[in-house]
Amino acid sequence: MKIVILAGGLGTRISEESHLKPKPMITIGEQPILWHIMKYYSSFGFHDFIICCGYKGHIIKEYFADYYLYRSDVTFDFSAENHMTVHENVAEPWRVTLVDTGLNTQTGGRIGRVRKYIGNETFMLTYGDGVSDVDLNALLEQHRTAGQTVTLTGIQPGGRFGVLDLDELGRTVTGFREKAKADGGWINGGFMVMEPGVFDYLSEDENCVLERGPMETLAREGKLGIYKHNGFWQCMDTQRDKIWLEERWEKGNAPWRVW
Repeated sequence: MKIVILAGGLGTRISEESHLKPKPMITIGEQPILWHIMKYYSSFGFHDFIICCGYKGHIIKEYFADYYLYRSDVTFDFSAENHMTVHENVAEPWRVTLVDTGLNTQTGGRIGRVRKYIGNETFMLTYGDGVSDVDLNALLEQHRTAGQTVTLTGIQPGGRFGVLDLDELGRTVTGFREKAKADGGWINGGFMVMEPGVFDYLSEDENCVLERGPMETLAREGKLGIYKHNGFWQCMDTQRDKIWLEERWEKGNAPWRVW
């Protein structure tokens, strides 16, 4: 099964780093978050990736072009006609297709532009800036059982800001707490499964936004399912998010690291 990853956005909310590289190439533990996402899918046996590139997409292409060397010990012998010896190379079981889907193209347009690489088959889709410990096998099973055109993973993120507990009159602070997941509704956390019928709702137009017209129409028609995930999920929207994720990784407390 093919895995489509949206990796073409500008990443304006983490501009401290995204002015130099696309957001999916910002690192956690010395590896791009895109690598972390791919390793997670690969741990479930999904190895065929289609990367929708856009902003600074050449950096993503260069990373994979040199991936074999990046992950290996190498000896360059310039006295022997520039001979190169690779030692203890690390190979991934991946097939990676990198597609330039346009600089300003919205999410729906990017998916539409890689249709020829997907074919007429079920595929998975996610964003290139979020990690999770979602059970991909359970997600896929629910999608197939329900017979929906699209199934997204719904999550309930805690609030970014603490909540004040007040007294009965609402005038005195009695305590502080983190916003509970139950305080908010479900949101789309990515990690989607899609049938080829989704292309009937998409176009290659750069203004086609997956999360608006297409998904809204699918919802009205009863063809949009939700797999509720109550475990770990975190996107990397800001520098604060990156630091938090790096701390989890360095402390060996990264729930998405299942490989």
